[in-house]
Amino acid sequence: MNEAIRPGADNPQQAQNQAQEGPELSVIVPTFNERDNVMVLYRRLEATLANIAWEVVFVDDNSPDGTWDVVRTLSQRDSRVRCVRRIGRRGLSGACIEGILASSAPYVAVIDADLQHDETQLPKMLLLLASDQADLVVGSRYIEGYKSEGFNKQRAGASALATEFARKMLRVEIADPMSGFFMIRRDRFEELAPKLSVHGFKILLDVVASAHGSLRAVEIPYTFGARQHGESKLDSMVALDFLGLVLAKLSNDVVSLRFILFAMVGGIGLVVHLATLFIALQLFKAPFAEAQAAGAIVAMTSNFILNNFLTYRDQRLKGFALLRGLIAFYIVCSVGLLANVGVAFSVYDQEPIWWLAGMAGALMGVVWNYAMSGLFVWRKK
Repeated sequence: MNEAIRPGADNPQQAQNQAQEGPELSVIVPTFNERDNVMVLYRRLEATLANIAWEVVFVDDNSPDGTWDVVRTLSQRDSRVRCVRRIGRRGLSGACIEGILASSAPYVAVIDADLQHDETQLPKMLLLLASDQADLVVGSRYIEGYKSEGFNKQRAGASALATEFARKMLRVEIADPMSGFFMIRRDRFEELAPKLSVHGFKILLDVVASAHGSLRAVEIPYTFGARQHGESKLDSMVALDFLGLVLAKLSNDVVSLRFILFAMVGGIGLVVHLATLFIALQLFKAPFAEAQAAGAIVAMTSNFILNNFLTYRDQRLKGFALLRGLIAFYIVCSVGLLANVGVAFSVYDQEPIWWLAGMAGALMGVVWNYAMSGLFVWRKK
């Protein structure tokens, strides 16, 4: 390790001059368990950006593998390397936002730490911005010249489907709004920052959708490499997260992404409730009251688990806190059920339209559960 960390050894005076003048480009790298990739990426950036005043900001979500410690050691030897260690916060979008706002260059690039993005395109991207040909440059997978060395067919198909859905629903013009590799003018990003969600994975989609066509965007092809170390952070929850972001943008951010995710989980819980009720009645021949109670308990439990892994992933409960949170969630949802029924009856008394009363009650229930869950179940420390 000591031999590997020799930043600026070939031209220490150049690194010192760049540090004094201030960087022209800040490279933002969100990380979680990417310890083995930090030095490789740093060396690649050092080689690619040799004639550019640059800095790299690693934003680490308190990785268990000590990624932040490797970055911290590296930063002690090269002032162009910075480490932002986040504790109690998780998520790629939030990490990118914090990293960009903590940087100091007029142009900022976002690149993954898994070595799959082509860092050799950074000078070309910078030239397009610095020459005022664009406000945003995107490394695109859907234009001529793109090559892939590490994108399996299943993942590529799902990504293409999600991309087309996002483009149609949000009327986004660029071909690859789902890309994780892009560069943007810092001043334009700061204008959009208050509108962005800190939750989720698709920061570029959020940026483009929030800009409502005001960004001059250019897309360039690149070679998508194969991951060398570690594991992909994408899981089955990404689909719900993506859909929640699209719905939040369709509402013009009137409804928050977290609330939409909470409501979507509630919709899944309704399906779980009905399925459990059917099984209890048909297979186990249980009385309706017991079957309904079983359905409610199973649904609340599944909702809690999904919310803990998706909606509140940045405040995820573990150990004893998980059991305590589950009990609190049961209590919150039980009171929410009473609020649901009470509002439904009140609306029905005023206007005897069953579906209107049912929707009013359900909305009251989900708003109550969401508000109380934030206060008592996943409360911030």
